[in-house]
Amino acid sequence: MSVPGTPAEPADAIDALPTLNDPPKNKFRLMSCCFQNFLGGLIDAAPGALIPYMETYYGIGYAEVSLIFIGNALGFIMAAPFVDQIRQRLGRAKTIALSQLCVAIGFIPFICAAPFPSVVIAYFFIGFGLALQLAIANVFCANLRNNTTMLGAMHGSYGVGGTIGPLVATSIASSGAIWSRYYLITLGLALFNACFSLWSFWGYEKELRGGNESNVLSETSSRGADQMSMMLLAFKSKVVILGAIFIFAYQGAEVSISGWVISFLIATRNGNPSAVGYVTSGFWAGITLGRFALSPIGAKIGEKSFVYILVAGAAIFQLLVWLVPNIIGEAVSLAIVGLLLGPVYPCAAVVFTRNLSRREQVSGMGIISAFGSSGGAVAPFTTGLLAQAAGTFVLHPIAIGLFAVMCLCWLGQPSIRKRTE
Repeated sequence: MSVPGTPAEPADAIDALPTLNDPPKNKFRLMSCCFQNFLGGLIDAAPGALIPYMETYYGIGYAEVSLIFIGNALGFIMAAPFVDQIRQRLGRAKTIALSQLCVAIGFIPFICAAPFPSVVIAYFFIGFGLALQLAIANVFCANLRNNTTMLGAMHGSYGVGGTIGPLVATSIASSGAIWSRYYLITLGLALFNACFSLWSFWGYEKELRGGNESNVLSETSSRGADQMSMMLLAFKSKVVILGAIFIFAYQGAEVSISGWVISFLIATRNGNPSAVGYVTSGFWAGITLGRFALSPIGAKIGEKSFVYILVAGAAIFQLLVWLVPNIIGEAVSLAIVGLLLGPVYPCAAVVFTRNLSRREQVSGMGIISAFGSSGGAVAPFTTGLLAQAAGTFVLHPIAIGLFAVMCLCWLGQPSIRKRTE
């Protein structure tokens, strides 16, 4: 299956696909992508454990604290039109370093425990930086050989961060220290990432000059295609539109579960905040294990079919979290939900990138990532508003509804395009 309007690709291009060891610095570039996603996990998983403490510190409710998710989404949305333009002007090395500096700037109001509006604004910078790094990292890993495994490792690192984040955040907050001290750790990692990514990706375009990706990109530039035309091309793509809605629903469900399940256990199951705060780590541990262990299975049996199985299973176990009134049983079910959701993103990213031309990939994945973050804001924000009015149980029907949206979008996604490279 081919994409209309894209040039045919040479049959021998398979030899041009870079591997983990060719060029030699690719192994360090993959490590850099993993470190960046590890930081993303630390950032996204912490609010679930810290929201109860933030509510107490600022004297606010579910609806107000949900604004942090909106700030994060606005950062992603603002970054989407400029990701490829920034990459073309600065190169990958400087673009990723810039992304980490934006994230680091966002941590300053947290560390200072600044007024809550400043925290919401800080999340804008964090979202902007994460959008840059995610689009570049997705395209880099998807264009390596064994791309499903590489994407599984990259997104699995996000799960590792998501597993560790609530453990550390709960330990700090429950020990009597102010909750914002957690962000000293993330600030240090962001600064490390800025340096390491700058070194590892330095000279990337020169190494690939004449290879499949940079060759197509340079030909595209020589034809005079500007950023606006690239964005319009991506928006016209069925792959991008359905992919954006799919990731919107996926990330909305993931962040809603992570962000609000602790509040559900405290309010509905009378859980102790210092104890149930660790339940989120089980969810992220499941995601981590799923991405490392189950992602290769998707490549063997086919990503399209595998995703249907994963989403259906996640919906069943989410229903158990809702209906079984036992905290231990709910914690186990939640971990299984994470296990099944884990491989979904890397499998989906493979399908998206394989169905997009090289010309569309960076812009297309930037749009998909931006919509994903929007889902990671709209869904938890909506959950917070409804929880304030009706109760935290609303988390579960929202999550299950988003799983249904994922299945519908996946049904409309074209079958994976067979490429010759």
